[in-house]
Parts: sequence; structure tokens; C-alpha cells
Amino acid sequence: MARTSNLIRKGESLFFVKKHFIFSVFFLFFIQIGFAQVTLVTWNLQNFGKSKTNQQIEYIANLLCEYDIIAIQEVVTGTEGAQKIAKLADALNRKGSKWDYMISDPTNSTGQRSERYAYLWKTKNINLKKRAFLEKKFDKNIEREPYIAIFEFENKTFGIASFHAVPKKSNPESEIKYLRYFPEEYPNLNFFVGDFNLAQSHSVFNPLKDLGFVPLFENQKTSLKQECKNGECLANPLDHIFYKKSEIKILNRGVILFYNDFKDLKEARKLSDHIPVYVEFNLN
Repeated sequence: MARTSNLIRKGESLFFVKKHFIFSVFFLFFIQIGFAQVTLVTWNLQNFGKSKTNQQIEYIANLLCEYDIIAIQEVVTGTEGAQKIAKLADALNRKGSKWDYMISDPTNSTGQRSERYAYLWKTKNINLKKRAFLEKKFDKNIEREPYIAIFEFENKTFGIASFHAVPKKSNPESEIKYLRYFPEEYPNLNFFVGDFNLAQSHSVFNPLKDLGFVPLFENQKTSLKQECKNGECLANPLDHIFYKKSEIKILNRGVILFYNDFKDLKEARKLSDHIPVYVEFNLN
């Protein structure tokens, strides 16, 4: 009888080991599937072109290499802006992941206001569905027309519109009011990101909010002062991420206070007068 009991106990132990192994495999599979996420960061990089040194490019790559998608505003026109984006992609590729990138044509605006946009993304999990493009439908009303990219993650599609509005003195609300028409034109559009030169609380954003696009932050300051005063280094809430709440589940959000890596704001502002804004999300 004792021999039989021992066999039963051994059989039970083997059963529980197998059961535990199967559960562990299932749990790990569930973790990988259930918690897969995308990280997106947007940054106005202030005259991103020949003025940016190789050291600054390396710093930006180190700062942003953990994200999946990078949206950059204020890339200078001409070859120097495109060349610096290519250098940034090369620097990112040396951080352990394979990256790809796209740069827009110069925006429709004239003179110094004309710029380029850029997207960079990790190719392991993110696919660009089709070539990113400047939205021309409202280019008579918007000086720096938004740059739209449609991406795919785990067979789910999502779109991003990167935008840099005219300066506050030029009434950015006169441009922002047209963004309300974009979701109908592009049903896969889930994000509006960039430098809007206006607080997210302004009433011009209400039509966009009524369509289900909500701001990632309320009154989060993102532009740099000329110098810190009483420990406050940020000036105004200008850079935003608006996301379609019904299709996006936010897992994490934040801003990157990169200026803390520099001896003062004067040095930090040589890189940019804005800080990056990021979001970690799942697709519903």
C-alpha cells in the first residue's frame, strides 16, 4: 500500500509540474499579447539642421532610443535638414534596434516659416502602411500643413498627424480650427501631435474634443523660459498629443525634462526651446 501511495504522490507531483509548466507558458503568452504596447514621442527640435552638432545628434538618439515612434517638427528645409535626420536614424540604429524614417517635403508656407517634418520608427514591431504625406486639402488655410503617417502594429492600424502651428502672434487658432475635418477624411487617424502654439484649453479645440479626441495633459507646460526663475524653467503649454479615446488605451504618459542634463537653460536651448512629450498606449 505504501508503494502504491508513493506512486500516486509521484504521479500527482508530475501532474502538478506539467500543469504549472502549461500555466506558465500560457501566462507568458498572455503577458506578451495582452500587454504589447507602442510608445510615441513628439518633439519640436528647433531648427533641426546644420546647426545641430554630431554630439547633439548622439544625445537625442540616447534620449529617444527607447521609444517606438518619434515625430519631429521644425526640420529645416534644404538638404541639411534631411541629412541631419539621416544622421539621427544612423545614431539610433547603433542603439540596438533597427530604425526607418521619412521626411516630408517643405511645407507650403513661404520664407522662414517653411519647414519639414520627420517620422522615425522601429521596424521590428511597427510598419508604415503607406508613404507619409503632407495634407494639402487645407494648405491655403494652414501654413505648415500636417504630416500624416498611417502605421500598423500587430495587424491594427493607427494614424498620426504631426503639426506645427503658426506662432501665437499670428493666431494659430485660425489654422487649428481646420483640424476638425481631418478625422472624417482619414478614419484611421488616432493622434494629433506637435507644437500647436496654443494651450489645449482654448475653445478652438472643442470641435476636435467633441469628435472624441482628448488631450493627453491639462496645462502641461512644454516651452522653455530664457532662464529658470524660482525653480520654474517651463513657460507655456504649447505641445500636445490629442488621442482618440474610443480607440486608444493610455498606459503611461509624460514629458522629458531634458534641460536637467545641461548646466543652464541657455545651453539647453541650443538643442531646443521645447521639451518632448510622450505616450505609451494600446490599440483597442
